[in-house]
Amino acid sequence: MSAAAPLPLVDPRTGRVRGQLSPGREAAVTGAVAAARRASAAWGRLVPKERARRLERLAGLIEEHAEAYVERERAGTGKPARESSGEVAEAADLFRFYAWAARTGSSPAAGSLIGGHESWVRWEPVGVVAAIVPWNYPLMMAAWRCAPALAAGNCVVAKPAESTPDALDLLAEHAGDALGAGVLRAVPGDRETGRLLVGADVDMIAFTGSAAAGADVAARAGIRPVSLELGGNSPVIVLPDAPEQTWADLADACVYNAGQSCAAPARVIALQDGYEQAVQSLTEAMAARLAGRDFGPLNNPAQADRYDRIADATGAKHDVTAALATASGEEGGFWRGARVLADLPEDSPALQEEVFGPLLTVQPARDVEHALELAHGVPQALAASVWTRDLTRGLDLAGRLDAGEAWVNCHLVQTAELPHGGRRGSGQGTDLSVLALHEYQRPKTVTVRLLP
Repeated sequence: MSAAAPLPLVDPRTGRVRGQLSPGREAAVTGAVAAARRASAAWGRLVPKERARRLERLAGLIEEHAEAYVERERAGTGKPARESSGEVAEAADLFRFYAWAARTGSSPAAGSLIGGHESWVRWEPVGVVAAIVPWNYPLMMAAWRCAPALAAGNCVVAKPAESTPDALDLLAEHAGDALGAGVLRAVPGDRETGRLLVGADVDMIAFTGSAAAGADVAARAGIRPVSLELGGNSPVIVLPDAPEQTWADLADACVYNAGQSCAAPARVIALQDGYEQAVQSLTEAMAARLAGRDFGPLNNPAQADRYDRIADATGAKHDVTAALATASGEEGGFWRGARVLADLPEDSPALQEEVFGPLLTVQPARDVEHALELAHGVPQALAASVWTRDLTRGLDLAGRLDAGEAWVNCHLVQTAELPHGGRRGSGQGTDLSVLALHEYQRPKTVTVRLLP
């Protein structure tokens, strides 16, 4: 296969070309996978204490070079410095968390379970994992995928999104120093690079991205295990007794990363007697959050075009867009203001599709049962939240919501210790927590007959 033509790297803050990316093709992919395969046996045989020590070293390198990571993150995403700094710190923390988790281990059964025999379960690495990482959190999503896979004893070949290769490239460089050659490799490229990686000699695929791309990955994976995080369209049920900070908290969670978060609040569902207040309060809160001051641009031209298509085809009777901050100092780029849409038809694309931008829709519900019906009226089931002063009622609704993660009186609050994962159209598998280790391991039962 001939070399692919270089792709332009664009600064989303200005829309100007900032460099070029040479997409990996068959030689690059097979070379990286072969290097990971060679390293796999030795890395997988390391005692957990030694793997943990090396992962701790990698976490330290991320912290030591935090400014360089922040610069690379901002170049590809346009994020404000405070967002990038926080995410780099979270990535380092995640590698450190899985360094500790590597030493804990777990087994579902051990002991004399069959007369005259002793049995136990070994958790073994799957081998070489292909990780395909999205552009919305280039370093943090790489950590979500790579850290547990490495802690479980696997080697990883990771492909960053074509618009944001910078941070993962640096991570692979530091991983070579901290973990050893071939243990974590990066292959930058486009969709064809990803297809080649899925089709290569890898034992498992971990993918984060769109539902359509995830379905393609699953089809190409065949009988190999896959972990899929395919986005969300998070419902937010607001009861009439919601606390005063509801509106500001929802606006902050919505515009974080310019709304380009799979678990971001998206569809606010307010009971009928609180609907008008919800529309007014959310409009005021969103209007106070300005692109260029409080949050960054959308990532790339395709995402900006998609956002405009969905947001402008709503048929909403209430449509408010906050102005861009005049003090941003940026010209061009893929900036979009915070936006509130209300009184939409039920088939509106802004309700049915994941918008992935700084936009909240507001829907009225007759009662709580209708609110749950609306919440479950989309294919995705990743995250949701409930807002009420009545915690008994809030916890009941959180339990009834079909979502992998549910919050009460908060949204987008996550930590390494707690699992995150989707249901239905949002994918399968678990990220974060010690539970994610088993995503990248295979159980083996060992039974020994006791001799007289």
